[in-house]
Amino acid sequence: MTIAGDACLTSAQPLSPCPDGEFSASVLIVDDDRDMLSMLERLIRKKFRCEVKTATSGENAWRITRDWRPDMVLTDIKMPGMDGLALLETIKKEYPATAVIMMTGHGTVESAITALKSGAFDFIQKPFDKEHLLHILQRCLERLCLLEKNRRLQNRLAEQETCPDFIGASSAIKEVSGLISRLADTDVTVLIRGESGTGKELTARALHRLSGRHPHPMVTVNCPALPEQILESELFGYARGAFSGATHDKKGLFLEANGSTILLDEIGDLPIALQTKLLRVLQEKEIMPLGQTKIIRVDVRVLASTNQDLEEKIRQGLFREDLFYRLNVVTITMPPLRNRAEDIPALAHHFLATFAGEYNRQGLVFAPDALPALVKRSWKGNVRELQNVIKRAVLLADDRPISARQLTEPGAEASAAKTIAENLQGLHYNLAKQRLVEDFSAAYLAEALQQNSGNVTAAAQASGMNRQAFQKLLHRFGLTADTFR
Repeated sequence: MTIAGDACLTSAQPLSPCPDGEFSASVLIVDDDRDMLSMLERLIRKKFRCEVKTATSGENAWRITRDWRPDMVLTDIKMPGMDGLALLETIKKEYPATAVIMMTGHGTVESAITALKSGAFDFIQKPFDKEHLLHILQRCLERLCLLEKNRRLQNRLAEQETCPDFIGASSAIKEVSGLISRLADTDVTVLIRGESGTGKELTARALHRLSGRHPHPMVTVNCPALPEQILESELFGYARGAFSGATHDKKGLFLEANGSTILLDEIGDLPIALQTKLLRVLQEKEIMPLGQTKIIRVDVRVLASTNQDLEEKIRQGLFREDLFYRLNVVTITMPPLRNRAEDIPALAHHFLATFAGEYNRQGLVFAPDALPALVKRSWKGNVRELQNVIKRAVLLADDRPISARQLTEPGAEASAAKTIAENLQGLHYNLAKQRLVEDFSAAYLAEALQQNSGNVTAAAQASGMNRQAFQKLLHRFGLTADTFR
């Protein structure tokens, strides 16, 4: 098939740039030397499963690019008319996601450096070694594959219907989303429980946003943040002259939330005296500001959150039992992240896209080892901790995919080394050394299989071993490739 005089579409080949085979890249080769075009076309078709087109000029390449939108362009720099640099600039201006690799002759290395600054993925100098060229193409196609996977995942996240505030498809988060959907457009009091960082305030905001009260802003009260005397006046307001310094009336947060929703965050820290007054608000739907004798009716939906054991606080006399039952009409318990590990990849991609956009770092993707490493962590700080880890990685990342190492907690490596040393204490040196080598070998082999999706041949090559030696080690340490597929 010929396009624009010299564009040739080739058939797909058996090797895919993506291990799962779901993504087949499109490549445009541009060179005014037809023999070079023919050689490169055969080379790429033999190695990769790609759609390939060729062009003998920059002008023709640009026409093909507009019609075809290739994923990658491999172009010579020196060509008559529109040269490679001009083609690069034009492509990057209109289609910034297209990867461009430059081919240079002797004396044009400075131009190649200019191309890199203008957004080229890489360059290779003619005459080039075929294996080196294939290595560059492989890296580029792997990056394109990661970008495509990220795009597809983001599309799936955007299509979530039940409760778009929550990311994930685990049964635990589906249960939370279902409760929110059923309770949102009611006035029932909801107690939101869960560990710190699990998203209790996010749940409250979702309940408010999906309710008929959403035109009015939700009011949030951080109960532990203020002393008892100040918190009372903040909640219920006061009249002028109620106390020294009260030079004007203050209507308070309950009146501020009239017609809307109020969230009492960390309700377990509310002082006993204020618990009594809050109980009256819940029972009678009315408040009395400090220094005032007039009762004011309020129409406020109350949500409360806590990470504490309220039942234990009741036994200790630190929380009113009658208030607990008033608040605990319906409970939503937020699951800890360790109980919804299957949601971690989706959450990580969501935070990556969010912070990449916020800090203008578009194009960042995770390396193959990153998500498995995240799934294995305990996440004591739950979703908030994961969010902060991804944020830090985005801020510190270069243009390469974000690896598992970049997602390691500060000081974790030193802590791990200390833990290893402590675990080996008491053993004879030679025995400790043998055990450490065995643990390392098993972990290394498992990681090699993980990164190569259980492909033993690929894992052996990446490890610098032949397949037979690699298989022997797998048998020795009781590892099977099927576990990693």
